[in-house]
This record gives sequence, structure tokens and C-alpha cells, in this order.
Amino acid sequence: MTRTEHVEIEGTPMVATLVPGSAIGLLALHGSNEGGTAQLADLVARRCGATSLVFTQPGVRRPVHVPSARMAADHCALLREFLERVLVTVSLHGHMRPDAPHTIFLGGGNRAAARVLAEALAAGVPRFPAVTDLAAIPPALRGVHPRNPVNLSRLGGVQVELPLTARTSGSTDVPPGPVTDALTAGVKELSRSAP
Repeated sequence: MTRTEHVEIEGTPMVATLVPGSAIGLLALHGSNEGGTAQLADLVARRCGATSLVFTQPGVRRPVHVPSARMAADHCALLREFLERVLVTVSLHGHMRPDAPHTIFLGGGNRAAARVLAEALAAGVPRFPAVTDLAAIPPALRGVHPRNPVNLSRLGGVQVELPLTARTSGSTDVPPGPVTDALTAGVKELSRSAP
């Protein structure tokens, strides 16, 4: 059953929406800032029966970007529940790096899970190269801070940094079908390999 919670994080009002599911969790911390990430988390979670948690700032013209490491579990009961429920987190983010307009960066603390997702992305959307080598990922996109929610589930997780064209279609926040399909395949594989 879908549940919502109104929270305030660093003075910024947000709505957290949790859809309980399996022990794999899809997380979109910046659903209003990083177009397509909220929609992608919802779509992939529903296809896989995974748990999803999405943060948005409804009705705000210029959403505030609160850094991931500051969106800790003590601010939000639904985030605590999400982290208790899931084993592995797949946290979806967006980047706008002009030097990597088609690259998907896979950071976070669970490197084995990052490689599983990279294989699925390589098979499904080879036009978006997936980088798993932390040294090759820009520091701000690595997702390795110990307070980042992607690293707080029992087995940690993968911070998926998607360029604009991998998370939106034209001027809409509808994720491209092939990206959705590839991430779905990767999350299903994570579900099969989770203990």
C-alpha cells in the first residue's frame, strides 16, 4: 500500500512516497530536481515488484537540491522503513556533465551490484556507456559518503547517475523505454542474486 509523508529537510518541505515491495529498493532522492528519476524509480520498481521511495517538492517552481548525505534517515520515518526493508538500494540521480553527455556513472558502496547493473545497461542501451570504476567517476557523483542513503541499506547500494537523455524523452520527464527496460533487467538480476 502506497504511503506518503510530509517532511522538512534542511528547511526544505518535501513529500516522501513509499511503495513497499521486495528487498531490492529503488530510491529517487531528488525527484523534483533531476527530471525522470522519480518516474524511472516508480516504473522499474513496479515492473520488478521492488520497493520504491521517491522524494518530491510538489508545486515548487525552483526545487532545492539537498545533498544526498544530508537526507539521513533521522529526518524521515519512511526513509527509515525503506532502509530496514531493503537489502540493496539502487539510487537514481541525474547529472548534466558536458564532458560526459551520454555516460551513466555507477557509484555507491556495493561494487558487485554496480557491475550487475553495468552489464544490463551494456546489453540494453550500449549507446550509454556505463562506468563502474570509482576512480573514473567524478568525485561528486561517486555516492560513497557513509551518510548517503544509498550506502545505508544492509548490503549498501548503487548510485546510478544518468545523463539527461537517459532519463527524459524530449521535453518530458518520461524515461526512454530502452533505459527503463535495461534497468529493469539489472534490478531483476539483483533480485535473483540477493541472499
